[in-house]
Amino acid sequence: MDNEVLHKEIDLIQNVISRMANNSFLLKGWMVAIIVGISVLTHDTLVTNDINYFSLILVLSVLVFWYLDAFFLHKEECYRKLYEWVVKNRHKTSKNLYSLDYSPFEDKVDSILKIMFSKTLRVFYGISIIIFTAIILYNILNG
Repeated sequence: MDNEVLHKEIDLIQNVISRMANNSFLLKGWMVAIIVGISVLTHDTLVTNDINYFSLILVLSVLVFWYLDAFFLHKEECYRKLYEWVVKNRHKTSKNLYSLDYSPFEDKVDSILKIMFSKTLRVFYGISIIIFTAIILYNILNG
């Protein structure tokens, strides 16, 4: 196998890995921007019944961003496994040359749900969920 072909193939896979990591980073930025934006718009009403709707919307938004972040991290890890396989086996075979099909490696990485509850994502997204849930509960109890 020609080294140039190997380098092009691993560059292609590395570009996909970089896009997945970038998507994960951008999702965190968008989530923070949305939280800050809604908080600024509602700063005078943080402890009123109206904030329950905003808090509920924010909780749902955080859950969606949390899932999407885990989804992209899952795909990134699948492509990392593909990358490792190509580096290790490409000199032996040209099977699936330039293929970006990561499906044979999905069972070798953690599930999206497990990634969602990994320590880093649990802390990043969990704190937001706890804060907004506490605001909702405070307003319900002090109604």
